[in-house]
Amino acid sequence: MTANSADQAQHLGDRPPASPVKMTHYQVVQRLTHAAARPGTSLLDEAAALADGWAVLVDPVAGAFSGDLKTAGCAAVHAAAHPQAHPHLTIRRVGAAVLVLGPGASVPASRIPVIARTTVELLRVRAQQADKMRGIEQRMHTAVLRLLLRGEHRLAADVVGCVTAVQATMYRLTGDPRATQAAYQVLWRTAQLNGALSQTHRLVCLDGTELVVVDIHGADGDPDLTHSLTARTAEQHQLTGGAADPAPLDMAPIAWAEAGAVRKGAAKGSLRIATEGLAELGLLRAVPPARLAAWSAAVLQSLDSAQRRTLEAYLRSGTAQAAAPVLSVSENTVRTRLREISPLLAADLDHPTVQAQLLLALRVPPSPPPATSPAGLLPGPPVPAELLNAHQAKSWASALLEPLDRPLRIALRCWLQHHGRTAPAAAELGLARSTLTAWLDRCSHKLNLDLNSATARAELHLAIETVAGPDDVPAALPRRGGRTYRGPRPQAPSTGS
Repeated sequence: MTANSADQAQHLGDRPPASPVKMTHYQVVQRLTHAAARPGTSLLDEAAALADGWAVLVDPVAGAFSGDLKTAGCAAVHAAAHPQAHPHLTIRRVGAAVLVLGPGASVPASRIPVIARTTVELLRVRAQQADKMRGIEQRMHTAVLRLLLRGEHRLAADVVGCVTAVQATMYRLTGDPRATQAAYQVLWRTAQLNGALSQTHRLVCLDGTELVVVDIHGADGDPDLTHSLTARTAEQHQLTGGAADPAPLDMAPIAWAEAGAVRKGAAKGSLRIATEGLAELGLLRAVPPARLAAWSAAVLQSLDSAQRRTLEAYLRSGTAQAAAPVLSVSENTVRTRLREISPLLAADLDHPTVQAQLLLALRVPPSPPPATSPAGLLPGPPVPAELLNAHQAKSWASALLEPLDRPLRIALRCWLQHHGRTAPAAAELGLARSTLTAWLDRCSHKLNLDLNSATARAELHLAIETVAGPDDVPAALPRRGGRTYRGPRPQAPSTGS
């Protein structure tokens, strides 16, 4: 046993026994059988209690499962990989997974094999039941995906039994058809295992030649497990994948399109996440949650739920035309609704800074509106003072944009001011469109962000406007000469009549 696992076992062994010392083998089996009928990690929790220690199921792809991974997760993973180095632990194989049992010192040695054998058999019974239901379950997953993409989000949440779900994280992978099928089988098995041992809701579907994974969760859900699981699968099977930002369930069609766009920039054998480069530098993490929630509620308090949905669909998709099918209305209806929303917010919805601020506010989980007047949305300062003071905002923006040199910052700023349109930005910068496209690709690579993501563009706009100085304008762009890196074209002299 390693020092780490020994310390963990000793720590757990110091607890009062969770079960009577005197217990027949029949009673042990009975308690485990009753626990197996309950959802989640009840079976592993009962095995740990009977052993007065810990019980962890380690899957090579999905990772470790237990009611308390903090105390035993690392030790179990090490033991599963190197069983000969942990003679004091009981290790049993369950299909491709491994059950690791760390018994306490007060439990009779004869009880441990009974606990391990019974737990393994009950886990196998669960797997057999899942196999019998596989066809039905797979069709149900595909049906729920179809409901989400058609905008039937409430019905989709009801079908998967997750009435508290409010967000979905979308993954789309493609590659060789045989590799995609093999990856599907792996992800399906781990999704079934995860679904049996936790309360997450993960859809795994084959949509034609495409592998789709949808993580359905609450506003505070953590999709990190699905991220790592899907990324490992893409690497092992040499698939190309894209992941969208977590989006409200009713924005699933937009998340679907975003995941497809992000995938175009991914390398073979990798999963690209739209805003991976933000990490801790994202404003949702850089600003204290309570302060962010209060500001968001103040900004949006004059809008009802339908107006919020219209605004979010417009900002996430980028155009009224793209938002229309998500809202199941015409493009003209979207424009009419936006004209009604603008005076309610006292804001110019066409201004890129206002759009970035609004998208930030909409990404914050809804909270009760404050008993104060609505917060203002102004082109300056880009990061509202209610969130960060001037010094904090500049430090945040400088850290985010550090990988970019001045020419790239100027080009990116101009492109963002033109709402991500390359042709007018290239004309103002005096660059060929191909040159600007190449520069934007360099920005995307250096920042590890996908510029197709509305979230990434919004945070970059707020950051670049925060640090921009009077010389960060197209006219001050350093010139090197050449056809594709030139100054603005001189205007032809006007001729009089």
